[in-house]
Amino acid sequence: MGCPVVHFEIISDDAGKAQEFYGDLFGWNIDADNPMNYGMVDTESEDKGINGGIGEDMVDTGGHLTFYVEVPNVEDTLKRAVEKGGTIVLESMEIPGGPTIGLFNDPDGRRVGVIEA
Repeated sequence: MGCPVVHFEIISDDAGKAQEFYGDLFGWNIDADNPMNYGMVDTESEDKGINGGIGEDMVDTGGHLTFYVEVPNVEDTLKRAVEKGGTIVLESMEIPGGPTIGLFNDPDGRRVGVIEA
C-alpha cells in the first residue's frame, strides 16, 4: 500500500489574515489557540478530504501551499527524494509536542511535505 496524503498546509507572512481568508471562504473551523499561532483547520467535511493547518513561516522556508504525505521515516524519504532529483527545503525536524516533519522540492520545484507515521 502507498503512503497517504494526511495533511495540507498554508504558510503565510500573515497567518491571521490567511486564517480569516480561508476560514471565511470555505467555512473552515480554524483553531489557532496555541503558542505558535498555528491554525489547525477542521474542514468539518465528514468523511471527505483531509484537515490541515495555516501558519506563519517560522523556519525560513518561504510562503507556500503544500500537502504532507505520511511516511515511515522522514530522513530516509528526504534522502530518497534527493537521489531522485529533488532538493531538501527543511531537514527532518521534530515539532515540539508533535510529529517529525520535513520538506522537499520535487525536480520541478513543487513543495512537498513528509510526516513520520
